[in-house]
Amino acid sequence: LDQDETISFANREEPARGIRTWYVRCRDLNMTTSNTQAGLTGKIALVSGGSKGLGRAMALALSAQGASVALVSRNREKLAEVQKEIADAGGKAAIFTADVTDEGAVMQLASDVAEQLGKVQILVNNAGTNIRKNLIEFSLDEWRTVLDTNLTSVFLMCKAFVPHMRGTGYGRILSMSSIMSHVSLPGRSAYSSSKAALLGLTRALALELAGEGITVNGISPGTRKQMRSFWQVFLLGDGVSRKRLERLLPISVPMRPASSPVLTF
Repeated sequence: LDQDETISFANREEPARGIRTWYVRCRDLNMTTSNTQAGLTGKIALVSGGSKGLGRAMALALSAQGASVALVSRNREKLAEVQKEIADAGGKAAIFTADVTDEGAVMQLASDVAEQLGKVQILVNNAGTNIRKNLIEFSLDEWRTVLDTNLTSVFLMCKAFVPHMRGTGYGRILSMSSIMSHVSLPGRSAYSSSKAALLGLTRALALELAGEGITVNGISPGTRKQMRSFWQVFLLGDGVSRKRLERLLPISVPMRPASSPVLTF
């Protein structure tokens, strides 16, 4: 988000600030390749966890806006499918397999992306995982797996790619948090801890980089159409109305019409 722009936040127009974490309902993100504006032409974007789901959708959206996209995941086959989607739509993408929880792998990734595409100006931290069990049932290795994937990976990626942005007057960092960082459920102790900590990292890093033209934001996705049955059955039980479900979430009012982009790069 640019510092001088506004965003409709729960039906209120608020100034966009790098220190602010926005809660975005995923279904209101009209992130499809039908958006053919070229506002990011010449920009290099990297999406971790870019092989499926939200990562794939954001990669397609960034490409549709003109960015060259570095797709990062551990699954090369799935990355190749997304790369083909982008190429078929007239975009440019390169694939990189890497474990974003490994410092050496991330530093090598930064070098490889710079060599193949150029310096990254837009970083999307989307890699994540979850292990669902009660806290006392976690092994230390399981706890570290969740924290390393959801939190430490963001630290490593930012440490490696912020230097790409510094001195250019432009940089955008977007990290995917979760509604579980604001509310939680039994069996989500590691996941909620990692995502709540990610919000703290986002706020602090935004302040550190605010004077350099680099903005840092987080998204805590809410319900999506295809996930509605999951929320109803596993969280609240059968027969729960959509309106009642959404009233229980931190943000229940659409921020903008679905035809209007929410995030501005």
